[in-house]
Amino acid sequence: MAPNDEFIREVDEEYRRDQMAQIWKRYNGVIIGVAILVVASVGGWRFWEHTQETRAQAAAVRYEEALKFSREDKSKESEAILEALAKEDSSGYALLTKFRLAAELGTQNPENGASAYDALASDAKLGSLWQDLARLRAAWLRLDSADPATIRPALERLAVPGNAWRHSARELLGLSGLKAGDMDYAGRWFDQIAADRDTPPSLKQRLTVYTALVAGGPVQVTQ
Repeated sequence: MAPNDEFIREVDEEYRRDQMAQIWKRYNGVIIGVAILVVASVGGWRFWEHTQETRAQAAAVRYEEALKFSREDKSKESEAILEALAKEDSSGYALLTKFRLAAELGTQNPENGASAYDALASDAKLGSLWQDLARLRAAWLRLDSADPATIRPALERLAVPGNAWRHSARELLGLSGLKAGDMDYAGRWFDQIAADRDTPPSLKQRLTVYTALVAGGPVQVTQ
């Protein structure tokens, strides 16, 4: 390297060091503050992640405890845990718990369970997928007691192509026709189940029974 080039390089480096020193002298407080903020943000995020994970683990333990009580026919103990989780938990278990609580209520009193599902169906915070599931579960609990005309409108909206719950909705609509003795109505929905290539295998197996019932016609009750 020529002496002149070496001199220019040294001057350039010295100028850069001087500039950095001036910047540090002028903005050292800001730089330190930004560094502290970054460290604090990372630390806060890690703490938040840890807290969420801990809460989720605790919720999982309590949820499993509620299921254990349910299996042991200790419904009051199970409901108490589920109600507390539904109010307190902010993880995904809150949604799961609300649906489970409605199911628990439905085993004791179908209308009470259906009403709990109605409340979930009206909760816009859940999103349309879960609202539709709640509508489906409410209709299922009312199938034996309600006038078919009262449960069909909601189910028919779910039975359209592309809806995630269409298979179950079509099955319930067909069953409502069987219960009412309206074989034409039942047959239309069972035909849609048969025509849908995505129909689950288990439903296809039940479909053979349903179509046989439709073919047999309404049952005549004799004294």
